[in-house]
Amino acid sequence: MADDQRFDHSDNLDFLNRNAPLREKLVATHRTVQQELPFIARVALTLYDPETRVLKTYLHSGSGHESLEHYQSIIDNAPSLVEILKRGNPRVINSMFTTQSGSHEYSRRLGREGYSASYTMPMFNNGEFIGFLFFNSHQKDVFSDTVLRHLDLYGHLISMMVVNELSSIRTLSAALKTTGHITHHRDPETGSHLDRMSRYSRLIALALADKYHLDDDYIEHIFMFSPLHDIGKIAIPDHILLKPGRLTEDELRVMRTHPLRGQEIIMNLIENFGLDNVEHLDMLRNIALYHHEAVNGRGYPEGKAGADIPLEARIVAVADVFDALTSRRPYKDAWSNDQAFETLRKWAGHQLDRDCVEALLAQREAVETIQRQIGEIVCE
Repeated sequence: MADDQRFDHSDNLDFLNRNAPLREKLVATHRTVQQELPFIARVALTLYDPETRVLKTYLHSGSGHESLEHYQSIIDNAPSLVEILKRGNPRVINSMFTTQSGSHEYSRRLGREGYSASYTMPMFNNGEFIGFLFFNSHQKDVFSDTVLRHLDLYGHLISMMVVNELSSIRTLSAALKTTGHITHHRDPETGSHLDRMSRYSRLIALALADKYHLDDDYIEHIFMFSPLHDIGKIAIPDHILLKPGRLTEDELRVMRTHPLRGQEIIMNLIENFGLDNVEHLDMLRNIALYHHEAVNGRGYPEGKAGADIPLEARIVAVADVFDALTSRRPYKDAWSNDQAFETLRKWAGHQLDRDCVEALLAQREAVETIQRQIGEIVCE
């Protein structure tokens, strides 16, 4: 063995080799950045929804709650961020005090948290814009060219971690959808229904964030996982799933197996595609398994009641029912929002969770914005 070999060097980025949640990796990366640049007080991520042009907070490296959480806005309402995309370059603000007057709400929130300087990098996945990465400092005039060169390296590293996480979820979703096509040559749910109900789910979770202490990571995964709620229906025979009339008792028993089948399908695909590193898989399983439970205990498959039903399943149930009511089906016309809201009120506290229903009812304007953006809805 050669005498000049050494094994005493510690790899500062060894944490990236571990199977850890993205939040933990972001916090560890921030600590590593601070070893060289101790004035970097915060690293944060926002994600972009191209369907609605909404930019939403996702993860940050701070501990506990901060006023910058639970925020979303149409990207067009933030001209300085739009300018970043137009120019194709990151943005440096070395003194945020000069930008507060008439600035975007998110910038004002940064100022209230005491941040005085910011470096903003756009994140892309194969040329597709997915969000922004922010490095914030309590000190002014810290982002010199030398500092920026260091942050560029860490920024692209963080961006790749985000892309990897989102790609894993997209792979899982695509695998489940492909399974449905192969098995039945049709989608068990229309794409527009899934697009709308996932955004309704996010609205509900966002409204309940303070009461249930939900962070942006949880809220975003509700959005990403909710479209997979009924994946078990791909195991239901066509003559039952697509039957236009009322189901018989025997057919109903078969239909009610789809939550269990959905959980089985998800677990098999996670194992087969090596996706066990995806965060919040328990949330995904809960959504698939329990979204037909009722708060009065009369749902299925396990007859859970009240708070024993996981919150994510209660949220998805309300979003799913509302969109089903307001959507056209082969066997029914679309209900108006007024009719659907009234039905939700009647079912609140019995079939559906009252907090989740009230959270959706309180956001009618946001609901109707989603309906206009993702069509096939009657808004009255």
